Amino acid sequence: MDLFSLSWAALRAAVAGLADEDFGQPSGCRGWLVRDLVCHLVIDAQDVLITLATPSDAEPTRDAAGYWEVGSAPDGEDPLDALTVRLAAAYGEPGLLKFHLDDVGSAAGRAGALADPSARVGTRDQVLTAGDYLSAYVLEWTLHHLDLAAHLPHAPRPPAEALAGARALLERIAGAAFPARFSDEDALLVGTGRRAPTAAEAAALSEPGGPGARVPLLLA
Repeated sequence: MDLFSLSWAALRAAVAGLADEDFGQPSGCRGWLVRDLVCHLVIDAQDVLITLATPSDAEPTRDAAGYWEVGSAPDGEDPLDALTVRLAAAYGEPGLLKFHLDDVGSAAGRAGALADPSARVGTRDQVLTAGDYLSAYVLEWTLHHLDLAAHLPHAPRPPAEALAGARALLERIAGAAFPARFSDEDALLVGTGRRAPTAAEAAALSEPGGPGARVPLLLA
């Protein structure tokens, strides 16, 4: 729960500190500009609010790791991805997009801080505890913080605690630990296909006990 608040506050602060011209730069998400990524974060914040307001009496069907589906690389055909790009362009001024993220994002942050971690919530035809759901979003926020800063060297990086927590969850999804020589940031970038591994990293990934061919994990 603390990592959810920490990672989300850091990401929102990073967006708030962007200059208008930064919104037209590429992000670490394939095919998306920074403005598209920020628009996606608005939608994410709405999803958090909706999910936390959708209680369930059923037994949990997933935990934080099970929330994530491992799929294939995006092909640009997903209707929601296309809608996100059009919606981001419709904002026009970056200031309006910043304002909307601050408004909805602050509410999502408060809702997460107030949630009972043992309460059950429903989302995507799944049932999770609120604690597991918010833990899953630590990975979402941290990866997108890295995406935000991918081509903006002046942008702040994610907090060390968030990077470590996101790496731990990614390792649970992979079913194996990344080599100790990998920094948390490198494990996240290489592990999710955001960066190709070097020859040395590829060899390390293939060592006994490593994630090997399971990398990259393309999460949805």
